Amino acid sequence: MIARLIPLLALAASAAAAPITFTEHIAPVVFQNCSSCHRPGEGAPFSLLTYRDVAKRAKLIARVTAEKVMPPWHADESDFAFAGDRRLTAAQIKLFQRWLNAGTPEGPTKKLPERPNFPNGWQLGQPDLIVKMEKPFRVPADGRDIYRSFALPLNLKEDRWIKAIEFRPGAPSVVHHSLFFYDTTGYGRRMQRQGNGFARMRRGQRGVGPLGGWAVGGQPRFLPKDLAYFLPKGADLILSTHFHPSGKAEEEVSTVGIYFAKEPPRHTFTGVQLPPAFGALSGVDIPPGEKNYTITDSFVLPVDVEAFGISGHMHYLGKQLHFTATLPNGQKRKLIGIKNWDFSWQEQYLFKQFVTLPKGTRLDVKLTWDNSATNPNNPTIPPQRVRWGPQSTDEMGSLTLLAKLASNADRRTLESAQRTHAGTVIRRTALERVTGRGDPEVIMRRFLRENDKNGNGKIERAEAPRWLLRSFANVDANKDGTLDRDELIEGRRRLLSGRRN
Repeated sequence: MIARLIPLLALAASAAAAPITFTEHIAPVVFQNCSSCHRPGEGAPFSLLTYRDVAKRAKLIARVTAEKVMPPWHADESDFAFAGDRRLTAAQIKLFQRWLNAGTPEGPTKKLPERPNFPNGWQLGQPDLIVKMEKPFRVPADGRDIYRSFALPLNLKEDRWIKAIEFRPGAPSVVHHSLFFYDTTGYGRRMQRQGNGFARMRRGQRGVGPLGGWAVGGQPRFLPKDLAYFLPKGADLILSTHFHPSGKAEEEVSTVGIYFAKEPPRHTFTGVQLPPAFGALSGVDIPPGEKNYTITDSFVLPVDVEAFGISGHMHYLGKQLHFTATLPNGQKRKLIGIKNWDFSWQEQYLFKQFVTLPKGTRLDVKLTWDNSATNPNNPTIPPQRVRWGPQSTDEMGSLTLLAKLASNADRRTLESAQRTHAGTVIRRTALERVTGRGDPEVIMRRFLRENDKNGNGKIERAEAPRWLLRSFANVDANKDGTLDRDELIEGRRRLLSGRRN
């Protein structure tokens, strides 16, 4: 046995000692994982298409790959595989360090793999329709963030279905994100005649519908299978864009490529956002110095869905996002975990396969912010109190699950449940404002201390705050006319979950 092992060990040692070259080992990894962005005409600051390109930055590449900063991919936890996963393996990461230590040898030219054949300009290939802003929008060098909407006439004579939209900002350094809508009302076009763009699009009305969006770091993707956005004839495309001054005055002319489906889809889809409204209803209020400010939200699916993607959103103080699903049989599945949020790279993650989530599945989201001086991304030092708001120096937070549904009826049921859930979040936030957030025991001890005027350890009706009077009878489980500690804790729990009884 030992005699047979000796040649194998010698072969392994020889392979480990074999020189690492660019043509044989480094180029395949770079072409597969880096060059799609690091090439002329794309957003990366330099090209990585040749030996010279890579060798002169070998030290930088070895460091950022070891730190897993590059290639950018922040979805580091999931029970399901994502399409287009750019993460390097541990062995690939070691290759860069070994190559650097060896002096970055080039290797035999004949071993160099063929350079990738990337599309010229458009990442998804030539669009079916290309439209652009009619005139440049000037973004000043500094000042507050700017939110501006622009109407782009499409002049379509018939209804169409959209498989993908590729958004190309003309001045990427100042464009943080853009949301897309169709508008059949003519409102956007009328408002635009009054100036260069307009303040905001009226959403949620008949004749206006969502078409997705783009954010910094976002990669264009075709919707999976037969899914597509509906685009009615005669509609204008609305770009609702968030500009963030970069220190240099810029003029932005956004260009949009639209890819149509060949036939109408057989299924519909929608998004489930937790917490709703990018956290606007959740009372985001982060004290200075707080390293782990956390908000959670839960929602039970009222219908079966097939999940196909997830996107997250936070600002500079964002730290972690976690999204789990607990199936009706009690099995818990991790949908996504982002342990190091990056405001400058907000990608939509699509699953390789649809994820079945049956009716009764509980979705749980946990978001964490870091408003301490040790957060290198904190825009304000010393830290200041930060609340929810639209400015980049304000905060937001949510995770959105993209889900295919069996029918339009299921979609209406799901969206109705989401509206009900939004009301629950509003009530929960209002209750937390008056009772506090954190350990229920601590909260109730404080509540009793502040409201128990006669010192009997209970809250009588005459002692109850006005907001509690409406629910007093429901909280009073033993119907003795008073609320003890246990009744208060249980009543608060029911109210926070949206249950009245």
